[in-house]
Order: sequence, then structure tokens, then C-alpha cells
Amino acid sequence: MISYQITQWSHELFKLQVRPGGCYVDATMGNGHDTLFLCELAGETGMVTAFDIQKKALLATEKLLKEHHMEEKARLCLDSHTNMEKYLEAESVDGIYFNFGYLPGGDHSLATKADTSVDAINKGLTLLKKGGVLALCIYSGGDTGFEEKDRILECLKNLDEKQYIVIVNTYYNRKNNPPIPAFVVKK
Repeated sequence: MISYQITQWSHELFKLQVRPGGCYVDATMGNGHDTLFLCELAGETGMVTAFDIQKKALLATEKLLKEHHMEEKARLCLDSHTNMEKYLEAESVDGIYFNFGYLPGGDHSLATKADTSVDAINKGLTLLKKGGVLALCIYSGGDTGFEEKDRILECLKNLDEKQYIVIVNTYYNRKNNPPIPAFVVKK
């Protein structure tokens, strides 16, 4: 339940910052719900590029988009988010959406890792237009989740304040390490 609430809340904050009809990236495709959200936001004139290393994620996303008649709005890439700069130009993206961790319902041993996640964040920042937003849902737990969370938060904390606004949220009264929604706006 908490993950759904965080996602809905995060989507609403994301919509406040980006312009409809833009160029968006779903850096961690998963089951396709964020890709679908971005496709709806893209409308008639925008486009979404989505990444995942798991074929299962790509197939689930493809199915979901077809069910909603959105398959033409997205380019699905069976590739790591660390390679997003191979698909998109610098300063061409209005918004990037990350959900770290593992594929819901998938193999928990296949999860995002600290090194590649920080690398992908940094590459994503170069793709953002001025005023663009990076949304991150940071999960912790498992074998590498706490390390990944700490490294991501350290990366965000060290971003140049003259170039970025960073907002990190917490569910202060929730137990069991709830996800942390964070946002980075490029000035």
C-alpha cells in the first residue's frame, strides 16, 4: 500500500514541474506503470524512452501499453539505464523517472546497484533540459539496498546548488524502511 501511495504522490509532484507533451525517460521500466504514466503525460506531441535490463520487464511494459493504446508513445529499450545517453541527446529531456530496487514480482537477486545507479543519475542529469526534473523512488533493504540508498543520497547531497535544487522526502513515522521519494530540478 505504501509503495502505491508514494508512486501516486510522486507522479503528482512530477506533473507540477514538467510540461505536458515533453520528452521523458523511464529509467527503470519495471512492470510499466511509470512508463504508462509518462506516455499519458507525453500526450500527442511527446515521447517516452524506457529502459530495463530484464526481458520480463520489457514484455510486461509492452503489454500494459498495448492495453491502454499507448504503444506508439514509447520506445522500449532492453538496456541498462547507464546507457541512456546513447539513445538521447544532452539537454533534450524534460523529465526522468527512477524506481530503484528490483522488479516487483521478479527475481530479487536482479536489483539495481549503487555504482550503476549513481552513474545513471549523473548521466540523466546531463540529458535534462533547464527546468527538467529527475524523480527518484529510493528503496532500501535486501543485499545492496542500504548501500545503494546511502550512495544515492550522498550523490544528491553533493550536487552543485547553483545548478540543481534537490528535495528529499521521508515518511517519518513509517517503519520497515519505507521508500524515499526525491526530486532534482535542473536550474
